[in-house]
Amino acid sequence: MKYRVRHVTTYRYAEPVDLGSHMLHLSPRTLPFQAVLDANIATLPEPSRASERLDHFGNPVQWLFMDRPHDRFEVTLDATVDVLFPRQADPALSMPWEQVAAAARDGGAQAWQASEFVFDSPMLPLEPGAGGYAAASFPPGRPILAALIDLNGRIRKDFAFRSGVTTISTPVARVLAQRAGVCQDFTHLMISGLRALGLPARYVSGYLRTTPPPGVTGRRGADQSHAWVGAWLGPEHGWVDLDPTNDLIVRDEHVVLAWGRDYGDISPVRGMILGGGHHTVSVAVDLDPV
Repeated sequence: MKYRVRHVTTYRYAEPVDLGSHMLHLSPRTLPFQAVLDANIATLPEPSRASERLDHFGNPVQWLFMDRPHDRFEVTLDATVDVLFPRQADPALSMPWEQVAAAARDGGAQAWQASEFVFDSPMLPLEPGAGGYAAASFPPGRPILAALIDLNGRIRKDFAFRSGVTTISTPVARVLAQRAGVCQDFTHLMISGLRALGLPARYVSGYLRTTPPPGVTGRRGADQSHAWVGAWLGPEHGWVDLDPTNDLIVRDEHVVLAWGRDYGDISPVRGMILGGGHHTVSVAVDLDPV
């Protein structure tokens, strides 16, 4: 499926910003199942200096420096991306989850890149409650993909999608207690639960098709930046992406921007400014078939 992506982030400042330094995770990744046909990032005002590199996880990153006073900062991504995630094997044929956890724990040539996603991260310290919640989907010997699909569906059923009740820094324990949040919260919850069981899980950011295909109910979180979970199935089957907000195995309605240990690794726009005073931010996202 070929999509056109448009993502506009606008900061408005009460007082002029004299200096600004910004790091952007806004360029879609090129992957075996995702071809970036074109991508352009434009800013207002234009930066005085700009550079680009890959971060530790292989995500494209842009660095911008601005040294002229401005009372508005706007970043726009326009891209065309062709995606087709691979179909997953029969869930019943995937490895027992305990074997996947053991492979991640042992590391080695087949698992070292997955193993780093087992550990706590700055925004996701160990949360026993998340481990307890996830454990109900992981009885002894259950194939890992079957367990992941079950957990994905339970989160969709048990938690209400409700904007404004959390922030990006809301701890998983609070999300568990209030049983409500948005896609970042559900993604953090699922990752925390999987890591508590010794299973590698990573935070994936991107976009969800704005208007669903004919006959499909509208997706939750489709009009903004989206997030979901990458889970490791073991050395034979590699990674699978699951969207707990919508109880989906990611395939042809999503575009991948970046992945990391948690949201803090891949925030779309972050940085430092001198001046500005109080500010507001607005975000508009469209992902539509070409």
